[in-house]
Amino acid sequence: MENKVVPEALKFEEQDEVGASTLEVIAKADKFNQWMYQAIKPYCRGKVLEIGSGIGNISRFFMQDQFEILLTDIRKGYCKTLETNFKQHPCFLGTEVMDLTDPNFDQKFAQHLGQYDTVFALNVIEHIYDDVLAVANCKKLLKQGGQLIVLVPSYQKLYNGFDKELGHYRRYTIPLLREVFQKNHFKIIHKQYFNFIGIFGWYVTGSLLKKETIPSGQMALYNTFVPIFKVIDKVLLNLAGLSTIVVGKKTRSN
Repeated sequence: MENKVVPEALKFEEQDEVGASTLEVIAKADKFNQWMYQAIKPYCRGKVLEIGSGIGNISRFFMQDQFEILLTDIRKGYCKTLETNFKQHPCFLGTEVMDLTDPNFDQKFAQHLGQYDTVFALNVIEHIYDDVLAVANCKKLLKQGGQLIVLVPSYQKLYNGFDKELGHYRRYTIPLLREVFQKNHFKIIHKQYFNFIGIFGWYVTGSLLKKETIPSGQMALYNTFVPIFKVIDKVLLNLAGLSTIVVGKKTRSN
């Protein structure tokens, strides 16, 4: 079931207390963040643009590995935080307040169109009602042959209070996310699920216990056991997981 439609520009003028606290909790989960980065790194190259950088939980890994990267977010506050945190890093290309559903996207972000080898959006597209439009505008940022990486939450049956408080419109499966890419004429080069054990934590805490935010203690405990969870994902061949990842290559302009 989808939430009531709210214009993106209006939606993101609201306070983001739940989102901000969630990012702060996840920021302390260093092993988990590195695991997520490692899952997408093989598909990253060249000049990079991150959609929805938040407070930079994943961004820092790119800079540590010497990727030149532009950080974007729809919220000015996050962009100011990113600027403060990373302005001294030689691989930091700056920040941009970017709304993927801006009706004047082409004009407003003209200097960024066709400039990036890699664009990635981790836990972003589920916040946007028109996901096809969001991916279309991501594509415009890519050079020909560039790659888009999208990670989103999996399985609509898992939709619970966490999702509602975070402003998620939906959860995905590989076929559903692949369809969004194919509507934008991407060539799919990779697809997988990620974080199998996370399914149980999300269901118990969000659906059974009815929590509306991720408990910091639970995230810290989960972070401790990430090395084991990584092995489980490999054993299961990434055939199920709390997150869905699809990577597409830009092979045509429209």
